[in-house]
Amino acid sequence: MNLRDSFDAPAPALVLAEGAFGTMDGKTANGVVMHSELFDARAVIDSTHAGNLTSEVLGRPDTRDVPIVSSTGDALDRAPEAEALVIGVAPAGGKLPDEWVEDIEEAIRAGLDIVSGLHVFLSEQEHWRSLADEHGVTLFDVRKPPEEDDLRVGDGSVDDADADVVLTAGTDCAVGKRTTTFELYRAAKRAGLNAGWVATGQTGIMVGAHHGVVIDRVPADFTAGVVEDLVSAVAEDHDIVFVEGQASLTHRAYSSVTLGVLHGSWPDAVVLVDDPDRENRTHFDQWPLAGVEAERHLVEELSDATVAGVSTWGDPADVEYSVPAANVYDEGGPEDLLGMVREAL
Repeated sequence: MNLRDSFDAPAPALVLAEGAFGTMDGKTANGVVMHSELFDARAVIDSTHAGNLTSEVLGRPDTRDVPIVSSTGDALDRAPEAEALVIGVAPAGGKLPDEWVEDIEEAIRAGLDIVSGLHVFLSEQEHWRSLADEHGVTLFDVRKPPEEDDLRVGDGSVDDADADVVLTAGTDCAVGKRTTTFELYRAAKRAGLNAGWVATGQTGIMVGAHHGVVIDRVPADFTAGVVEDLVSAVAEDHDIVFVEGQASLTHRAYSSVTLGVLHGSWPDAVVLVDDPDRENRTHFDQWPLAGVEAERHLVEELSDATVAGVSTWGDPADVEYSVPAANVYDEGGPEDLLGMVREAL
């Protein structure tokens, strides 16, 4: 999916993040507010933080001061020019919460397109289709997998891509791969490089990746082939392509997706993302992290890529790795990491 073709960026938008803004469950909403090139967030809807600013909730003074309000009605009062409602939370269990229905309906009646990261597809439900048609708006279900005719197994065609490919891998889930990918992309643009990037999760697509698919919705046999097509498409117009990885190669629950992305992108260089203070896997406390060296070994054994560096949550001066490290949240951190990548290419 390429949402850039559907909106004049940056499109003024409202972000629905009820009960989750600033938390891990609200990471899509957080990402849209902090990083989106596609949507200009004018108000965030979360009654639990109403009256605050996004910078206060996120604890990031460098983040824009977007007002947080209680409802779509309040948001429209603040930003009547909004063109889209971005649903930035995917609740556990996958269902659309009853308390969100009124907010989404009000947005549609106001003429806003709906960009949804929900597990349920609004465009496949008669109620939402009819309401959208009545008010002339479009429903974008970001998690929808490619059509069956667009699925194929990997065949190595990505080898013909006329661009350098850089994959952001990690030591765990929810460790910062999407943020690192985006910060590398922005640093490359600032350096004058013709850079593009590929998203493999819903947040990246909503932030404005040049192409993307929520890769964990793709049947396993076709993961590599889908990623090949994404990378090849972005490489047609860019000289360097950054690819968002998923999970980790040592993750017993999700490594099949990780490997499919690695083989489908077949990168020239890899950046590993690590939280040095994390000992056990997020949501899987029974499993300890394998660590950077185990991950690096597997990446280099299972591909032709070199691990160029580590994107760390810690202070690079205090953490010992066998390759250089930088923190993309530090001033100059993305540029340092990009320098490692360029040296490895």
